[in-house]
Amino acid sequence: MSKNRVEQLESTVAELESTVEGLTEELIEAKERIRVLEAELDTETPTRVPERRSATAEKDAETTQEAAPDDVAEATADADADEETSTDETEDSGSDDIIVA
Repeated sequence: MSKNRVEQLESTVAELESTVEGLTEELIEAKERIRVLEAELDTETPTRVPERRSATAEKDAETTQEAAPDDVAEATADADADEETSTDETEDSGSDDIIVA
């Protein structure tokens, strides 16, 4: 009986060693595939998600200056003058007809 038991234990140990070797090989292959996938992800790949704000956009925003109050007042006056001119032109026509081209 003891001889049979020893053979059985040796067979079990051989199976376990084989299983461990197989699992070790699979683990090594899996780690290599993971490294390859991570390397692909590290490269710049276009995504559907737009970038929040690029570095150049941030620099542009930082260097943008506000308009001087005099410039704002002048632009507002010009816009008001243009609006009055266009209103006068429509009133002078005296016609409410719609022209379709």
